[in-house]
Amino acid sequence: MQTTAQPTFSTAHTRGASRAWLVLGALALLALASILLACSVGSVALSAADLFGAISEAVRGDHSTLAATLLELRLNRALSGFVVGAMLALAGVLMQALLRNPLADPYVLGVSGGAAVGALAAMLFFTAAWAIDMAAFGGAIAVALLLFLLAHRDLRNGAVEGNAPFLLLTGVIVASGCGALVTLMLSIAPDNRLRGMVFWLIGDLSGTQLRWLPWLVLAGALIFSTRIARAINMVAQHAEAAATLGVRVGPLRKGLFVCAALLTAGAVSSAGSIGFVGLIVPHACRFALGPDHRLLLPAATLVGGTFLVLADTLARTLIAPQQLPVGVITALIGVPVFLLQLHHMRRR
Repeated sequence: MQTTAQPTFSTAHTRGASRAWLVLGALALLALASILLACSVGSVALSAADLFGAISEAVRGDHSTLAATLLELRLNRALSGFVVGAMLALAGVLMQALLRNPLADPYVLGVSGGAAVGALAAMLFFTAAWAIDMAAFGGAIAVALLLFLLAHRDLRNGAVEGNAPFLLLTGVIVASGCGALVTLMLSIAPDNRLRGMVFWLIGDLSGTQLRWLPWLVLAGALIFSTRIARAINMVAQHAEAAATLGVRVGPLRKGLFVCAALLTAGAVSSAGSIGFVGLIVPHACRFALGPDHRLLLPAATLVGGTFLVLADTLARTLIAPQQLPVGVITALIGVPVFLLQLHHMRRR
């Protein structure tokens, strides 16, 4: 009987791996299609022939034509939107695993509040775009370090169930303090800067520039999280017995917190507080693909990037030439989708 069980297990494992690669390949093709759609759609549409002609011109380094110029502008924005959406979705999966709460999102611990305080302070006293981005990233990292110091004992402790509420409560209190500072700055801001501050708080990709730092943060966090995906599965399924199964729960929780904080800081400093991406995308992937984090982590990353690219394309074409903040579109889509997900969770 042992000789027949081993091939059966091996076959099932091979089929599972083949299915995972097939799913990830399909999601990667969908992500590529969304970026091409974003490059072709706009106030001045590009046909398929114009789009691929502009791509060939860009490869040769020729940006003299209108099509090549539009491609460069739209491609930079689409790639920026993809990396922001991917970071938010991946941060949502990690935050839900850290807190063992399916309602957690990247903003629940107040890291985005620190970014908002830094960005709005820079908008209030400076005008350079690089200063706003640096201030937002610095504010997010400062709040993350404060949370780490306040909840260091809870993150170090191996007991998962009892300590998550303390970390969550600490984050909520810190977020409330950041919210008070944001309200204060909005109340004293001059009228000529108030509109930009409000747009940043809603979430907007119109002023983003393609940078390598968010891609490096995303790649590092994705590689690290996929390497510990088995341990995350054990903690999710056997929380109290995870330590006895060989999982180092304390270092695992610290790693999840650091990765989620860095991802949230990178996303918020690039495009503002775009809501619902880190909440509905992990749920949708978990419903469709199951709870295995070995597949869930890369799948949510691809779906989150694709979702934000499509949402931003809709935001800039819905009432073109006027552009809407992409955070409005994600909220209008996210609210009914999340309510539907809650309905399915209740039925289960």
